[in-house]
Amino acid sequence: MIKLIVGLGNPGAEYTATRHNAGFWFVDALAQQCGASLSSQKNFHGFAARARIAGQEVWLLEPQTFMNRSGQSVVALARFYKILPDEILVVHDELDLLPGTVRLKRGGGTGGHNGLKDIAAHLSTPEFWRLRLGIGHPRTLQPAGSQQQVADFVLKPPRREEQAEIDDAMSRSLDIVDLVIKGDMEKAMMRLHAAPGK
Repeated sequence: MIKLIVGLGNPGAEYTATRHNAGFWFVDALAQQCGASLSSQKNFHGFAARARIAGQEVWLLEPQTFMNRSGQSVVALARFYKILPDEILVVHDELDLLPGTVRLKRGGGTGGHNGLKDIAAHLSTPEFWRLRLGIGHPRTLQPAGSQQQVADFVLKPPRREEQAEIDDAMSRSLDIVDLVIKGDMEKAMMRLHAAPGK
């Protein structure tokens, strides 16, 4: 079962609408859906809330350490509440998936994502769950010949049509949260990955 859901992003108003904050968007929406209120928790270096989802107690967390130090926040809360790596779901933006595409998986590589790298390093294992929200890649989304760098791309807001696709993927992801919390990952993946055209 999942006991901790972490949304990745960067703190500060200037980053709120950027692609790299997709994990924050998801946790904000989930908190609203289950009536939880995130508040600053200095011991955990982030905003956190205890929520009740699918009859289970779950922690929601948004690290406020900046992306490349996300693991500091995750491991602080996980150690305090004795939450194991495979009981953690990390929600993050994914360059390798188009906007509107979302995938659930456990373990694997980090795809160059600094937040995932730091969490894997702090937990001493990559074997935590990930909800990968597609944001696309500048090579596939920008006009031919565009030289936009990945670091610049993820720190910019999505275009309106991309945002609509990401919002749709988040909505579908929120619909399978109960299954994820209960640990019914196979059913959650089947439902999530079977979306038309995705």
